[in-house]
Amino acid sequence: MHYEANFDGLVGPTHNYAGLSFGNIASGSNANAVANPRAAALQGLDKMLALQQMGLVQGVLPPQSRPDLDTLRQLGFSGQPGQILDAAYRQAPELLLACYSASSMWSANAATVSPSADSADGKIHFTPANLINKLHRAIEPVQTQRTLQAVFSDPDHFVHHQPLPSHPTLGDEGAANHTRLCRQYGEAGLQLFVYGRSECRKDELEPVHFPARHTLEASQAVARLHQLAPERTLFLQQNPAVIDQGVFHNDVIAVGNRELLLCHQQAFFEQANALDRIHQAFGEGLTVLEVPTEAVSIDSAVQSYLFNTQLLTLPDGRHVLVAPTECQDNTEVNTYLRELTGSTGPIAEVIYLDVKQSMQNGGGPACLRLRVVLSERERAAVNPECLIDPAKHQQLTQWVQRYYRDQLSLDDLRDPALLDESQSALDQLTQLLSLGSIYPFQR
Repeated sequence: MHYEANFDGLVGPTHNYAGLSFGNIASGSNANAVANPRAAALQGLDKMLALQQMGLVQGVLPPQSRPDLDTLRQLGFSGQPGQILDAAYRQAPELLLACYSASSMWSANAATVSPSADSADGKIHFTPANLINKLHRAIEPVQTQRTLQAVFSDPDHFVHHQPLPSHPTLGDEGAANHTRLCRQYGEAGLQLFVYGRSECRKDELEPVHFPARHTLEASQAVARLHQLAPERTLFLQQNPAVIDQGVFHNDVIAVGNRELLLCHQQAFFEQANALDRIHQAFGEGLTVLEVPTEAVSIDSAVQSYLFNTQLLTLPDGRHVLVAPTECQDNTEVNTYLRELTGSTGPIAEVIYLDVKQSMQNGGGPACLRLRVVLSERERAAVNPECLIDPAKHQQLTQWVQRYYRDQLSLDDLRDPALLDESQSALDQLTQLLSLGSIYPFQR
C-alpha cells in the first residue's frame, strides 16, 4: 500500500504582512496590515486535522527560527540581540523584515520530492529549494534541509541532497513548480517540472513585469539528482503572460494528482503542444480538465487561488478539492466549481476551509503542503511525532495558544521580547515533535 502524505508547514510565531514577495499580488496588497499569528497557526492546524479525518496521511513541518540573527550579523549588525534588532529597524528595515519572515509556512516551496517508485535507487529523494529570487526565502534552505533530515532520517529510505548553488541560472522554487501524475501512487509516475525561464534557451519568451523565479536548468539538475527516467520526466514552460498577471508559481495556475490534471487554459506556454506531450508521456487513462478563460479569468484564478487548491484522492478512490473559502466568494470560480462537481466528472466534491491569514499573505491550501508519497515501510520510517492525529492536533493547538500573539504589526518586530517568545516556543516545539536541537539558537 502506498499513500500520498501531505506535510504542512506550521505557521511561525512571527507571521506578519511585510509585502516582501514582488509578483505575488496578495502579498503586496496586504503589506503593512496587522497580522494574527495565533489565528494563522490555528487555521493551519485545523486544515491538517481535517485532512487526517478524511483518512489521509497528514504531517507537520516546524517553522524556522525568526528573526534570523545570524543573517543580520552577516549583514554587519552587531551587539546583543536587542541592539541588533533596533539597529536593523532604524538603518535597514527592509533587511529586518526579510529576517523576520514566516514564509517557511509555505512548504510547497521547501523542496522537490521524488518517490521511490520513480528513482533508480528505489529511495525517496529530497532537494531543498534554494529560493534565490527573494531574500526572505533565500535564507531558508539550510534550515529546511536540517528539518527534513530530522523528519525523514532513515538513510535506508530517504536521500537528502544539498540545495542547488545560489545562482540565477539555477533558481529553484521547489514543489510549487512540480507535479507528479500516476495511475497508482506505488507505480512509476510522470514528473512534470514547470519553469519560468531558461538561461541557455535565449530564444524563449519571458515575462516583462514580474520575475520568472524558476529555471529550466534547476529542474534538469533536480531530475538528475533524483535519478529520474528521462522518458517519464517532462520540462514544460509556464506561460510568461500569466506570470505577468500574478501567477508567480505553477501551483497558482495548475494542480495535478494521480491520473487527473486541472489547469487553466493559459497555464503553459504553447498549451496545446504541452498537453499533447503530457498525454503521450503518460499514456492511456489521463484526464485533463482545462478551465476556459471565458469561465474563469486569470484575475479570478489569482484572487481566489482556484488552482492552489489541494487535489486529493480519498481512501474510497474519490477525487476531492480542498479549496480556500475565497473560491466561494468569487462568482466566476464558485459557478465553475458548482458546475464541475454537479456533473459526472472526476471531482466528486469541493471542501472549503478557512486559511485567510495565509491567503492574505499570498499562499493558499496547496502552498502550505509538501507532498511525499510513502509506502508502508517508508511511512513507518518517518518521525512519528510529526504525523497529525487528534491528540497531536490538540497538543499543538495548546502550544500555539500558549506562545503566539493574536496581533503583530511591523512595529512590533523591533521588540526583543518577540525574539524571546519565538525561541521559547520553538524550543518547546522541538520537544513535542522529537526533532532534537535543529535550530541554531539551541546549539
